[in-house]
Amino acid sequence: MEQFRVCQLASRGGIGDPVAADQELDMDSFPQAMPPDARIYVSGHRGLVGSALVRTLQANGYRNLIMRSHAELDLADGSAVARFFASERPEYVLLAAAKVGGILANSTYPADFIRENLAIQGNIIQQAYTADVKRLLFLGSSCIYPRLAPQPIKEEYLLSGPLETTNRPYAIAKIAGIEMCWSYNRQYGTHYLAAMPTNLYGPGDNYDLNNSHVIPALIRKIAEAHEQGHSSVTLWGTGTPRREFLYSEDMAEACLFLLNLPDEQFAPIAHSQQEPPLVNVGCGEDVSIRELATMIADVVGFEGALAFDTSKPDGTPRKLLDVSRLTRLGWKPSVSLRHGLELAYGAFRHEREALLPG
Repeated sequence: MEQFRVCQLASRGGIGDPVAADQELDMDSFPQAMPPDARIYVSGHRGLVGSALVRTLQANGYRNLIMRSHAELDLADGSAVARFFASERPEYVLLAAAKVGGILANSTYPADFIRENLAIQGNIIQQAYTADVKRLLFLGSSCIYPRLAPQPIKEEYLLSGPLETTNRPYAIAKIAGIEMCWSYNRQYGTHYLAAMPTNLYGPGDNYDLNNSHVIPALIRKIAEAHEQGHSSVTLWGTGTPRREFLYSEDMAEACLFLLNLPDEQFAPIAHSQQEPPLVNVGCGEDVSIRELATMIADVVGFEGALAFDTSKPDGTPRKLLDVSRLTRLGWKPSVSLRHGLELAYGAFRHEREALLPG
């Protein structure tokens, strides 16, 4: 079996234990892909990302999922997270819990975004190490990359330039999570990957206009304009920035694919000494915000005008991921943007109808 030169943990006595660098990892002892009865902890299972992961895991026969709501477990509480891991002893972890939001939320609550995300991911990664978790997948965001990164954005562009100022605190927290995964792999021989999805949308999305992302915000604004018979709807920015979008169920399939990679594909990514264990997750195609809004208007049936308030911020001019690493591993998305928007609009209408009295 091929040998990979990595920093391997000889024993798991605790944080701070010295570990010899550049030891060889015997692939025969490398943790195997997840069996159907594996104990899998999905953090943030009620959010857009976490709920998609749960549905996908269940659809693929995984029957031993561990989930806790925020009321049941405050992930920012280190002692509570330690007790949870000691009690439940998960074998695999999907770290999808995070405080998330759009431009307005990031600009209004920057301290909350960096403090809560650093606490959540730090507690989970540390306790995954303590509990000897076999594999962990940390979910980040494409906002980790420089504002003016060359397009499409390769994993190697991380930390190569200034970040977009409107979500810098969130992005720095996510970068710290990637660095934690890499550092624990190198020092303790853990098996952690970081998946960086592009902009996501789908069932369970947040349609609150104060802190939602672009697709749910556009769906709600345009749907309400249509329902109220307005002749136009005003949207933020110039409409010129270009964005890549991935349906949440496709993202979940990609995450399951990465966690189940054969050892000979998983190990070189997780245990590289030269670059972090980072994989972009996207579709490799983008559209302008104006094109996106036009497509949503067509899905909704809105025939009015689309106006743009250019006094509002645009954010990063373009954000398209290079997904060649994931493609070479053997995964591609299956849901087109148009079909995904139809599904998302259907989910939005169902959610609205469920809230109606009677």
